[in-house]
Amino acid sequence: MRALQPDVCAPMTMSTISQHELYRLIGEANGRGERVVVATVAHTRGSTPQRRGAKMLFFEDGKTAGTVGGGCVEAEVWAEAREAMRSGAPALHHFSLTADEASEEGMVCGGTMDIFIDIWKTDHS
Repeated sequence: MRALQPDVCAPMTMSTISQHELYRLIGEANGRGERVVVATVAHTRGSTPQRRGAKMLFFEDGKTAGTVGGGCVEAEVWAEAREAMRSGAPALHHFSLTADEASEEGMVCGGTMDIFIDIWKTDHS
């Protein structure tokens, strides 16, 4: 289990992404021969910034779309997404938003989140 580091937390505006937009963006990236890392909230317990099924896309050019929660979670997921882009290995990551860390950062969370990070690539990449 990974406890989030308070010093990487920052408030962010959360924007969900529709399923239609998600697949459109992945299709465009794949059409350019680019890989896309897809982070999906697989499970939550307690108070969390996003619900199961929320997705965030990470593109090879550094752009992103969607959200898995903002702040602490997003900073940690961003780092894991870069590693997945580099290694090509999907993985399930567990994040703990403990009450102490959440209250120190002015957040209302305190639950846990499992986020699956996968790499979608074309047949050409």
